[in-house]
Amino acid sequence: MIRRTGRTGTDGTPQHRWAAATAAALAVAVPLAIGTAGDAGAAEDHPIVFARYTAAAPVEDLYAISSSGGTPVKLTHTSTVSDVMPSWSPDGKRVAFVRYGSGGAIDGIWTMKITGGDLKAVPGTKGASDPAWSPDGKRIAYAKPVGSQREIYVADIDGTPATRLTHTAADDLHPTWSPDGKYLAFNRADAGGHSRVMRIRLSTLAQTALTASGSHDWTPDWSHSNRIAFSRVDSSGFAHLYLVRPDGTGLHRITKARLNDKNPSWSPDGNRLVFTRGGTDDADPEHLYLIRADGTGLTQLTKTDSHDLEADWRP
Repeated sequence: MIRRTGRTGTDGTPQHRWAAATAAALAVAVPLAIGTAGDAGAAEDHPIVFARYTAAAPVEDLYAISSSGGTPVKLTHTSTVSDVMPSWSPDGKRVAFVRYGSGGAIDGIWTMKITGGDLKAVPGTKGASDPAWSPDGKRIAYAKPVGSQREIYVADIDGTPATRLTHTAADDLHPTWSPDGKYLAFNRADAGGHSRVMRIRLSTLAQTALTASGSHDWTPDWSHSNRIAFSRVDSSGFAHLYLVRPDGTGLHRITKARLNDKNPSWSPDGNRLVFTRGGTDDADPEHLYLIRADGTGLTQLTKTDSHDLEADWRP
């Protein structure tokens, strides 16, 4: 079975093992270096932002790396709080992310300039996870606790008004926008430990299941070429990447290693995916990989002894 890292679960929700939060932890991001081709942030590149922790530094920070490889650039330096679940704005100028620490002193969705500074909390997002920026850059979708479960919300980027979209006894997690901004896909996890990919139309709140009940489907991502990638724990006992069309047809698997593949994110052109690949034990590192949508061209992107998670490819 797919493991939980002890930092974030298969569904992407924080597991809340962190150090005490302090005022000093509000230090903002450092500038993303603009370098030569192959460096994170190269002008002609679409860098990938992700969360990283190591055994020596068990609190997550955000990093960026070029899709062509190179050395990751550390974006946040918050030694006593965790920064996770990054999401690029559609213009590539800001990143939304979840920042959390013990005692609730620092907890919720924030945004920052990718060049550093201008850190802003999104009001009303205490306890929220899985931020996803809308294609027009005006709204943000996220999952937020309601009683014992999480529901999907959408708000303007300033946090108001927050509209609750789902009302179920299940956990609704990891929203992702359709290219036209009319729909969200997300995964719905029931009390039995199953999860399926769902689609909701924002104008009517009509919902459609895209994958079957009894599945173990997590972390969908909707491409500009109108395909949805997600991670499924299948009959092999490992998590593999799958694709499905927005109407639920065309389901097929694109990875098959005896390792766990999770948190897929599409390239801007919809031809490739970045994802996290890890082993079956917490001691195993987790690295970022790239793969074409047809399952070919597998490339390892990060190689250090670290846990590299929740990557998002800049639009």
